[in-house]
Amino acid sequence: MQQRTDIPDRIYSRRIIRSLFIIIVLFLFTPLTPCYEPALAKPAKPEVLVIEVNDGDTVTVRIDGKEYRARLIGIDAPELGQWPWGERAKDHLIALMYDAGWKVLVETDVVKSDKYDRLLAYLWTQQGELINERMLLDGCAVLFTIPPNVKYANRFTKAEARARRERKGIWGTEGLRESPLEYREKHPRKEYSF
Repeated sequence: MQQRTDIPDRIYSRRIIRSLFIIIVLFLFTPLTPCYEPALAKPAKPEVLVIEVNDGDTVTVRIDGKEYRARLIGIDAPELGQWPWGERAKDHLIALMYDAGWKVLVETDVVKSDKYDRLLAYLWTQQGELINERMLLDGCAVLFTIPPNVKYANRFTKAEARARRERKGIWGTEGLRESPLEYREKHPRKEYSF
């Protein structure tokens, strides 16, 4: 009778394949285990007091007794020299701050400040409205995405597309003639800083 030597090799091969399969499954599904914190357990966004609206995309906030300029991520509002749209954008942001009681929640992205040492921020109302997005939806700013701060880029793209479609604000028939960036390039001044 001939002895089969290939059976142990097949059993051994099956064990290896089964073990590898288990390792791969465990590796792929480990993030789903309950040992991870749920998404809602993230630290809350700090609430800050807005003490001034500088223009349509920059505010001054007070955090822990110190004042910081905060630049709204993802948008570029008309410059104050782009009459009447610069003033309208600033007035609209003032109205949004007024509605929020001059208190907002601040969220940052990958890059926390710009070369002008301004805080780069998403501003939220207590009711969960993203003010950066509202400025786009209302036609008071244009999309201005600078990677790696792209957390809400898709939302912002849709908001601008909606404002354009509905011909709101700067997208109306008597709307903005040149982008804020084009305006800054034609009128270079130190204080223009996006």
